[in-house]
Amino acid sequence: MSIDVNHSSAVDIGKAIASNEMTSREAVENCIERINKINPSINALVQDCFERALSEADSLDIELAQGINRGPLHGVPMTLKDSLDTEGVITTWATLGRQNEVPEADATLVSRLREAGSILLGKTNTPELTLAADTDNLVYGRTKNPYDTNLSPGGSSGGAAAIIATGGSPFDIGSDTGGSIRIPAHSCGIAGIKPTSGRVPRTGHCISYALGATESLTQNGPMARYVRDLNPILKVISGPDSKDPYIVPMPIRDPSEIDIKGMRIAFHTDNGLMSPTQEISNVVRNVASALQDKGAATVEILPDPIRMLKQIDGRNGTGDGREWVRRILRDAGTNQFSPFIENRLEEAPGIPTSEFTEVLEMVDHYRSGMIQFMKDFDVILCPASAKPAVGPGESFLPENKFLYSYTSAFNVTGWPAGVVRGGTSSSNLPIAVQVVGKPWREDIVLSVLETVEEITGGWIAPTSVL
Repeated sequence: MSIDVNHSSAVDIGKAIASNEMTSREAVENCIERINKINPSINALVQDCFERALSEADSLDIELAQGINRGPLHGVPMTLKDSLDTEGVITTWATLGRQNEVPEADATLVSRLREAGSILLGKTNTPELTLAADTDNLVYGRTKNPYDTNLSPGGSSGGAAAIIATGGSPFDIGSDTGGSIRIPAHSCGIAGIKPTSGRVPRTGHCISYALGATESLTQNGPMARYVRDLNPILKVISGPDSKDPYIVPMPIRDPSEIDIKGMRIAFHTDNGLMSPTQEISNVVRNVASALQDKGAATVEILPDPIRMLKQIDGRNGTGDGREWVRRILRDAGTNQFSPFIENRLEEAPGIPTSEFTEVLEMVDHYRSGMIQFMKDFDVILCPASAKPAVGPGESFLPENKFLYSYTSAFNVTGWPAGVVRGGTSSSNLPIAVQVVGKPWREDIVLSVLETVEEITGGWIAPTSVL
């Protein structure tokens, strides 16, 4: 093989396959070997379909020999979060009622990736129904952080982040309701982006489009070791599917056409809800300074509406007493829940309709205030979290209530937001920076992320489980 699959980008793997420098079978075999080596230490991959993957690789190699190339993902292996339905492969949503569920059809984005030539290796771990920032459940147990196995990889796309960081898979698709792509990417030192709400169909995902007041919070998006992989994957999975009624047919622009010079960047290190560690603050400041050296105009300023998050406090998702969660559990046939689910259901009393509509009005005011702020800037630069990776269960502690307010702030707006490794803590843990853009301007977000990656080096392979 001409390249090291476990350290290469998905794009480079695809180029190597297309140029006959390696076969798809070789790429798949390499990933399988790597997974078999590292997964016992981290419990990131929870279902495999290796034999099917090898068979598909052989078929795609034959296609290529016949002059058929499906695009940049032709023959490239992938893993997928267990919240996405996969035809013929057990999909549990990490809930006991579905522990033997084998979907008859792929989720929309899964079918698109497979049609583009990507090959599924298996499913990655997630908390029950993706509703936590810690990856643990009653079906498969806990996933460990590859940089320190005593810590959490974050959640809810923790299995995805861990398997990518350790070289087992070039990319995965996470889902993000309050930071579930960006938190694990931050905790495991990789790149990821939550697209604009309305970009990627949720059809076939456990948190789907039919959730009323909480519908706009969840988006599926790509996760990879390198920023340059995110846009080609996003192009494949985006666009209407005639099922998710909220998807808008907006074009995806090319990040390579964006010039950092003259870009207007607002940055903050503290959102007023939870102060970050000094190391995280320093990383954000250092990146802001480096971007200024590249020709961007940076201004340290906090969007004032962010303070409203304390008043909103997730009540748009809890105002019904989390009955929407109970409905998903009932439909799944689940009678025994993860402890965090039980706690969330107990701690979510319903509120009167009048109060609930007031919350929705507050959300509208928040979104309006934020978009007014953004008229003067191209992107916002800020932390992805107030801390590096934390221990198992620590994200549920009262003192960490606003730990991930840096990510959830932009689920409420519905804006595109991505992360890339910007530095390293004194305990050798990854620290990400977050870049947030205006609606539909993923190209600007990705351009800035790639510039940051060039400056800082981005992903660094973990040594603890190698």
